[in-house]
Amino acid sequence: MRAALAPGIRLLRAVPRDSRYRGLTLVLTFLSYTSYHLSRKPISIVKSQLHLNCSALGPNPRNDSNSTTWCNWAPFDGDNYNELFGALDNAFLVAYAIGMFISGIFGERLPLRYYLSGGMVMSGLFTALFGLGYFWDIHVLWYFIIVQVCNGLVQTTGWPAVVACVGNWFGKGKRGLIMGIWNSHTSVGNILGSLIAGAWVSSAWGLSFIVPGIIIAVMGVICFFFLVEYPEDVDCNPPQHHTAADEDPGGVTTSEKDPEAVISNEGPLSLSGQSSVDHSKAPKEPAEEPEAISFLGALRIPGVVEFSLCLLFAKLVSYTFLYWLPLYIVNVAHFGAKEAGDLSTLFDVGGILGGIFAGLISDYTGGRATTCCVMLVVAAPMLFLYNHVGQNGIGVSVAMLIICGALVNGPYALITTAVSADLGTHESLKGNAKALSTVTAIIDGTGSVGAALGPLLAGLISPTGWNNVFYMLIAADVLACLLLARVVVKEARGWCGPMARQRGSSVQLTESVMDGK
Repeated sequence: MRAALAPGIRLLRAVPRDSRYRGLTLVLTFLSYTSYHLSRKPISIVKSQLHLNCSALGPNPRNDSNSTTWCNWAPFDGDNYNELFGALDNAFLVAYAIGMFISGIFGERLPLRYYLSGGMVMSGLFTALFGLGYFWDIHVLWYFIIVQVCNGLVQTTGWPAVVACVGNWFGKGKRGLIMGIWNSHTSVGNILGSLIAGAWVSSAWGLSFIVPGIIIAVMGVICFFFLVEYPEDVDCNPPQHHTAADEDPGGVTTSEKDPEAVISNEGPLSLSGQSSVDHSKAPKEPAEEPEAISFLGALRIPGVVEFSLCLLFAKLVSYTFLYWLPLYIVNVAHFGAKEAGDLSTLFDVGGILGGIFAGLISDYTGGRATTCCVMLVVAAPMLFLYNHVGQNGIGVSVAMLIICGALVNGPYALITTAVSADLGTHESLKGNAKALSTVTAIIDGTGSVGAALGPLLAGLISPTGWNNVFYMLIAADVLACLLLARVVVKEARGWCGPMARQRGSSVQLTESVMDGK
């Protein structure tokens, strides 16, 4: 007697084929970029172990070493340790910013699966090499700088590749919401990286790098075996990005007016509008491979330059909070280091909520730039309020951190995900989606310049007072908003056109009724 089919298998069979592959792509790319951020986090955790207050640890067990620095790790045992830590951070961030512009070009010309998998394995190698400096007893600065530079370069393989993969599988209709939720991998990776690095930081800090390095390398191997780059590769339906039939005279696409118009009956992860059964029964002949777009060609896509420059200032604000918020809380609110670290995570929590909210609103309205601009406009006064009243009690601080995190990271998340995917599949490309990786790299690469500048400027300005740091952040928010003005006006005109035609039709209908009377 045969047993009934396993419940899990029945559930899998109930999920349509296209939705299964779309779900697999979301999960794999989510875990992949979670591991990227997981491997970047250990350096911020280990810094405190590289330079300790040795006098608080008791007598020096080695008589031949300096009693005030015996527990520190050379070359970070001198009075200039903060400058050396800053050199490590900037080595990674500058290499990442420069490499990002090149990464997208390679990503368009190489198979995404190979590019992503190879980048993850190399990232694991360089992350582990930093930790091996502990076991190999390395005390020269250039070793750690070179490892950070190399790691920054190979880490650029991640973002263009994962955004391109998700963009290949999901059409514009629900892209903002789906990518808003998906983008929480950044915060998840930061949290997991902190926990994993913290487990060994006091006993053997080298393992705080080696274990995350192994994790990202293993995820790279998993992606090599299971990641599907394009729906057509497994006889699934490609998503609808833009078609000539969708465009009306007012310039508003069907997907912008009604996001549900591109959703089939296959479930929330299916955006193709066709049956996967019919598609699988009649596999298509392999189409001619479109040519990859050039760097200058990607810059000519409408909106790429505006959103890239906007992200530069938005990311400047976000990364300044990332690197300096705990210290600000310690100095201004007079919390301990642990309490300040715990409070600072609320900014990331707000960022998750802001990314989802921005994606949902932009899907409903069809206005990506307008959504970003409104959030940036509101963020400026909220940053001012947080600096002046945010430390008046724990409740106020918690609320302000979540709100500021949502308003600052919401536009940042939307631009790096849904907007990049939209522009990489812009209607001007006439169906050639080979620009997706290059466009993503240009936008995030420009933003990474801001990510490197923000913490640097904060370090230079903070000795003059924290108020000046916040004035700098507010100015960056305003500039980010102004850079989107042209795109916002274009979106507003797109909305006004159909409304004017609708009003005209209503007036004509009323006049005809009156004439009939």
